[in-house]
Amino acid sequence: MNAKHAEAKDVVNSQNVDRAQNQSSAGHAKENFSPPPAGTQQAESALAADAATFAALGTLCTPGTPESDQTCVVAVLPAATRMRWWIELTPGLRALAIVAAVVAFGFLVNALAPVLTPFMFGAILSYIGAPIVAWLVRRGIPRAAGAVFVIFAIAAFMGGLVLVVAPLVSSEISRIAEALPALLSKIQDQWLPWLNATFGTAFSFDLTQLKTLAKDNAGAVSGISAKLAGSLQFGGQILLGLIVNLTLVPVVMFYLLRDWPQLIDGIDGMVPRSIRSTVRDLAREIDAVLSEFLRGQGTVMLALATYYCIALKVVGLEFALPVGLVTGLLVFIPYVGFGLGMMLGMLAALTQFTTPGPIIAVAAIFMIGQVLEGFVLVPYLVGDRIGLHPLAVIFSLMAFGQLFGFVGVLLALPASAALLVAMRLLRRELVAEAPKPA
Repeated sequence: MNAKHAEAKDVVNSQNVDRAQNQSSAGHAKENFSPPPAGTQQAESALAADAATFAALGTLCTPGTPESDQTCVVAVLPAATRMRWWIELTPGLRALAIVAAVVAFGFLVNALAPVLTPFMFGAILSYIGAPIVAWLVRRGIPRAAGAVFVIFAIAAFMGGLVLVVAPLVSSEISRIAEALPALLSKIQDQWLPWLNATFGTAFSFDLTQLKTLAKDNAGAVSGISAKLAGSLQFGGQILLGLIVNLTLVPVVMFYLLRDWPQLIDGIDGMVPRSIRSTVRDLAREIDAVLSEFLRGQGTVMLALATYYCIALKVVGLEFALPVGLVTGLLVFIPYVGFGLGMMLGMLAALTQFTTPGPIIAVAAIFMIGQVLEGFVLVPYLVGDRIGLHPLAVIFSLMAFGQLFGFVGVLLALPASAALLVAMRLLRRELVAEAPKPA
């Protein structure tokens, strides 16, 4: 017993034992502590030494009770000490804890998706606009004014895009609806006989009902489209509806952009000092990866929009501009931009051209664009920057889409890139902690 007591007392008297060593020996001292019998001068001095010992070790003792009832409990420890449970985990358990936390967070986000959606979009737009606000602040503009400017700039850009693209798309839909009966007749009278004669097939179906339905609804669609296309208020109404339905988005953006430095400092202050440098390194690497992703994705969108507009115009497609813009600007939604653009382009080609040559050319343009996107632009402008293998890209898109729906598809690549950065950092720590061979 005295040996155990002396061991704890020696810890206090040692001036060369640093704080980290004291914290790591706290559990050992707690197990070995047992005070001498109460009621003697030796016991009183021992209890005083014990109190100092466990104060230094980060524990609190309750002296003065019989030996059998003597208890020592863990007191309020410093932040670094409270994180010892994490530091002392084995690498396997640490990795398992990270995976479990990520999965639990994912299911929580999925359950709260309707509530989190405006906050998520506000956070994404704030992350994009934060460098612009910082640039304005460096030039003497108040941060709140810079935040308001960025919000209005983003709203004006989206509103202008709607005002330009929406009337063109509406006009194309109206024309397709009017030309659809003639197109169906051409398919039934010319293309199906040629297909059956060339490939020995026996395709045949009655298109009378489809032609009647298209003819009956063409007038209604045309009238609606003409009204929408001829009204300058169409884009403004759409923009106003978005602002009304997503009022939280600009509100979230304003507070995030205005208080961005304070939020970063607050989050940094909440991180325990023992892992603060590691968390800072992780945040810097994730920020660099996400910045590269946004720049690369923006370059891909601009390049594809330019390609589709020029290529479709060369073929002679009348609606080359709206089809090209829609296809290029929606490529940030994987496969949606290409699918929607090809559908609109092929319908426009089928209703405009009477020979198969231009129609085949339009289809070839979209095929070449998809190859350029998947094998040239995205790998070199996005994939190489964020470090994801093509198979990892495909898997992340499918997995995030299955777990989190449409929002998951949007966030699949940046979230996967951030997870990859975290795994790289964890691997570096595990390699650094691995014992070196003798």
